[in-house]
Amino acid sequence: MSTAANPDLNKRELRQQAASEQRMLLSLASPAVLAVTAIIIIPVGWLFFLSFLGSDGQFSLEHYSKMLQYKSYARTFITTFQVSILTTIICILIGYPLAYFLAMLPARMAGFFMLAVLLPFWTSLLVRTYAWLVLLQKNGILNDFAISAGLWDEPIKLVHNLTGTLIGMAHIMLPFLVLPLYSSMRKIERDLMHAASNLGATPVQAFWQVYFPLSRSGMVAGSLIVFVLCLGFYVTPAVLGGGRVVMVATQITAILENQFDWGAASALGVVLLVLTLITLYAATRLFKLDAALFGKA
Repeated sequence: MSTAANPDLNKRELRQQAASEQRMLLSLASPAVLAVTAIIIIPVGWLFFLSFLGSDGQFSLEHYSKMLQYKSYARTFITTFQVSILTTIICILIGYPLAYFLAMLPARMAGFFMLAVLLPFWTSLLVRTYAWLVLLQKNGILNDFAISAGLWDEPIKLVHNLTGTLIGMAHIMLPFLVLPLYSSMRKIERDLMHAASNLGATPVQAFWQVYFPLSRSGMVAGSLIVFVLCLGFYVTPAVLGGGRVVMVATQITAILENQFDWGAASALGVVLLVLTLITLYAATRLFKLDAALFGKA
């Protein structure tokens, strides 16, 4: 009996072919799956396991109950999200005009100026952080210049506080926003702006109604990268914050150094991971990030 005369046999063969293709694709992806499992899934699973171990080595929720009991943990999480959100906003305010400027330049000239954006990647993160410490301290270059220029009379405190932390983190995170945003802007056809002008739109209207929506995907992608990286940042808040800007990563380090309590440190990491996932999901639903990033309706 031919396959065409037996619909059930035809469907069964199609399912077998689909299953065979899936097994082949899975075999091709198996090295990447194993790498992700070894690098991400197993360590995160180990953190989950340690967070539920009490001081006696038995299953316990004591580490999570301490977070509800002591207000210092809540302040740490609030500070972490506050610094991450403010840093992301600062990077958007600085990075969007910079990316727009680069996108408007000819390709050869834009590549030259892009070196200035990529230059921080060639310098150690610790070196950049201590450079800001030298610039912003009370006897630093910035205060000396401002006093000599008459901008203010006495040295102002720009480090070991939230201000210095935001300045240092915005400088370090800015390339992570500019690169995807520049890539998105470079793909926008300039003729669209000309067409909008020919249809009667002013330059401001053409920008906000045509250019900005088309560049939104790059801005969203860069903002998410900056925000997520800021949540786990340690070096810059520890140096420029001077112990006054306590983020989750700083708190985890303090727990491990002073108490050597892997359970408490793991619980902090687990809660931060869960809060990050919840925030990203809420942002996806609230701002329709799926449509901005992937073109979904």
